[in-house]
Amino acid sequence: MPENPPPAATDPVAVFAGLFGPPPEGPVIPVDWDAVEEWLGHRLPADYKAVASVYGPLDIGERLWIQTPYARDRNGFDYGYFVEENRRLAPGVLPFGATRMSHTLCWDTTASDDPDRWPVVVHRPRTAPGEDPWLRPGTTLLPTLAGFVADGLRPVLSRSGLAGDSATAWTPPPRRPAPTPAQRTALAGGSGLGTLTALVPPPAKPHLGEGSWQEVYESLGTRLPTEYVRLMETYGAGAWCQWLRFPLPFGTEPYDLVPWARWSGDNYRGLRAGFPEFQPPAAWPEPGGFLTFADTVDGDQLCWLTEGDDPDAWPLIVIPRHAPQGPPLTGTLTGTLLA
Repeated sequence: MPENPPPAATDPVAVFAGLFGPPPEGPVIPVDWDAVEEWLGHRLPADYKAVASVYGPLDIGERLWIQTPYARDRNGFDYGYFVEENRRLAPGVLPFGATRMSHTLCWDTTASDDPDRWPVVVHRPRTAPGEDPWLRPGTTLLPTLAGFVADGLRPVLSRSGLAGDSATAWTPPPRRPAPTPAQRTALAGGSGLGTLTALVPPPAKPHLGEGSWQEVYESLGTRLPTEYVRLMETYGAGAWCQWLRFPLPFGTEPYDLVPWARWSGDNYRGLRAGFPEFQPPAAWPEPGGFLTFADTVDGDQLCWLTEGDDPDAWPLIVIPRHAPQGPPLTGTLTGTLLA
C-alpha cells in the first residue's frame, strides 16, 4: 500500500470541529499519552491524540464510536482489552473505533514508520466466502471521517454511551514478561505440542472433571482423536485468551463436553430444518456429521467432521455463528492453536 502524503499543517481539532462541531458538554477523560504509547509499542497519530484530548470518546451519528483510552468498572469498556482483542484481526493493525454493524476501524501500522501517515482500514465481519473483509479507504483519520460524512454519516456528536458516567482514566497494565529463549524459538516456527506448551505453559493440574475417557467414549459411541486427548490431559478444560473455550471432558453439566455436543447437534438440526441453505453440514451423530468440542466467545463452534472410522483422521471444521459456512480446516488441532 503506498504511503499517504505528509499531513497538511492544519490544526486537527479545528478540522474535526469543522466536520462535527464543538465537543459535547461535560468533562473529558484525561489521557497519559506517553504511558499509552509505551504500552502499545507505537506512537499514535497526532490528529487522533489532539482530537481525543479535547473531545474524549465519541458517538458519531449514532453509528460510529471513536474509542480513546478510558476504562469503566470491570464489566464495562476497557481500552486495553479493546486493543488486544481487535489486534488479532490481522498483523500490524491498531484499532481505534467500531460501528454498530460490528465493523472495526484500525490503522495499518505496516504502511509507514510515521504514524501520521497510517491509512485507516475497516474490518467487516460478515462477508461472503472468499470476499476480502477489509475496506481500504487509503486515507488517514480525518480525511477518512470526512469521506464517511460525504457518504452519509450524520455529523452529530454525543458522548460515547460506552463510556457513561462511570468512565475513568485508563491505566496501562503491567508489561508482559519477555519471551523466554524457548518461546522465541517457538515463535520463530516451531510445531507440535512441545512448541505449544513452550508458548502457553500448562497448569500444574489439568482440570478434566470426574470420570474417564472410556466413559466419554461409551456415552458418545466413539473414541475421540488422540491429539485432543493429549491436549486435554496437558491443559484441561478452560478458556484460551478469554476467547476459545474447551468444555470439561468428563463433566455431566449442560455445558460440559458430552451434553453440550448433544445439544449442539440437536440445535443445529432444528435450524437446518427451517433454513437448510444456511446449514449445509450434517450434525453428529449423523454419518460424517460435525461433533462440537470447543467454542468461541462469539458463538463459533470448533468441531470434528466424523468422517470414517479413524478419529485421528477426522478433519476440523468451524461452524460459524455470524458468517457463511466455510470448508474444513486443513491443519491439526495443535497446529490450529499455534496459528
